[in-house]
Amino acid sequence: MGRLLIVDGHAYAYRAFHAIRQLSAPDGRPTNAIFGFVKMLGKLRAALQPTHGIVVWDGGLNAERLAALPAYKAQRPPMPAGLAAQLDEMVCYLQAAGIVSYCQEGVEADDYIACLARQATAQGLETVIASSDKDFLQLVSPTVGLVNPNDKTAVVWTAAQVREKTGVAPEQIVDWLSLIGDSVDNIPGVPGVGPKTAAELLNRFGSVGGLYQRLEEIGSERLRAALGGAADDVRRNQRLVRLRDDLPCAFSPAELAARPGDAGRLRELFQGWGFRSLAAGLDAAAPRQGSLFGE
Repeated sequence: MGRLLIVDGHAYAYRAFHAIRQLSAPDGRPTNAIFGFVKMLGKLRAALQPTHGIVVWDGGLNAERLAALPAYKAQRPPMPAGLAAQLDEMVCYLQAAGIVSYCQEGVEADDYIACLARQATAQGLETVIASSDKDFLQLVSPTVGLVNPNDKTAVVWTAAQVREKTGVAPEQIVDWLSLIGDSVDNIPGVPGVGPKTAAELLNRFGSVGGLYQRLEEIGSERLRAALGGAADDVRRNQRLVRLRDDLPCAFSPAELAARPGDAGRLRELFQGWGFRSLAAGLDAAAPRQGSLFGE
C-alpha cells in the first residue's frame, strides 16, 4: 500500500512564520517562513516516507458556510504582511522540489483535503494529513491518519488518539464540535457545554440526533434548557463543521507520485534566499535531491 501525505499549506506556513522570527535574504526580503516551511516538510518526509504527496492551500471561504453563518471565521486577523510576501516563493520551492501544490478560489483547503483522502482510500492508498486543525479528526479511519505539528511525539493519530484527546470516536467529531463550537472558526456552541460534557452526552446518546430525540432524559434542567434552546444552532453547526468530501477533485495517483526535484533550480532558490546549509545539502543528498515525498 502506498502512502499519500497531504500537507495543510497555510497551517504550516503560519507555524513556520511564528517559529522563526527573524531571517532575511541577502537583499533584505523576509525568508523566515520559507526556511521553516522547507525544514518542516523535510522532517515530515523523513518521518513518514510517503510515496505520494501534495500541499493544499486555502482558496477562500465556502459560500454555503458564509450564507449559513455570516460571522464564519470573521474574527480572524488578516495574514501578516511578512508572511503573505513569502507564500509565492514557497510555491516556487514546491515546484522546484517536484511537489504538487494546489489552490482553488472559493475552496477551503479542509474540504479539498477531505476529498483527496476519500479518493485515496478508494484507490488503495493510506493517507496521512499534516495539520493542527481539529476538523480533520473527523476523517481519521483505518486508512487515514493525522500528524499534528503541536504533538511533540510525532505519532500518526488513529482513532485511539482521537478518543484520548476528545473522549469520542472520529465519527462523532462533527457532533462533538457542533455542541462545543469552535472559537477558531467563530462557530458558537451550546452555552455551558464544554468538551467533557459534550463527550459524555455523545457517549450516552450516540449522536446529536439521538440526543435530541431523548432530550427529556437529561436530568439537569439547566443543561436540558440550554440544549433545547440551541437546537437550531447545533444543527447548523453540523453543516458548518462537516467537511465536504464530495467536491469535484480530479485525483490522479500518478500525478501525486514522488518525483525528483530540479537540483539546479533548488540551488538557485536556496542561494537567492541565503540558505547556504540547504544549498550545500543538495550535493550531500544526491541523487535524491529535492524530493521530500519519497525516494
